[in-house]
Amino acid sequence: MTEKNLLYVQTSGVDKPERLYSPLVLAQTATAMRIKAAVYFLGMGVTVVKKGEANKIKMGSFPGLKEVLDQTLRAGIKMYVCEASTQLIGIDRSDFIEGVEVVGAATLNDLVLDADGTMWF
Repeated sequence: MTEKNLLYVQTSGVDKPERLYSPLVLAQTATAMRIKAAVYFLGMGVTVVKKGEANKIKMGSFPGLKEVLDQTLRAGIKMYVCEASTQLIGIDRSDFIEGVEVVGAATLNDLVLDADGTMWF
């Protein structure tokens, strides 16, 4: 049986905190279901993994976004940052949290083609 594969694409940035938790929680849930998951940060979504930004976000009774990001990384879920988006927004590669990989735009195309499903936030 072929392993299932889901891709979650985060295009919303820290200015839309209500949209930031879903891809991380869903990726963790997929992993618990033995489904391979990855999160790709694109456009303003790259601000989510800029050092210090997740520390500022906590919604309702949910844990803070930093804790959810850390849980996602500990679960072994790959997190990718679009290099073109970093250039567009003006964030240096060294400004991202440890554990994310800055990649080219072709990587997103490859991830989408390899995925059994994609969800965009």
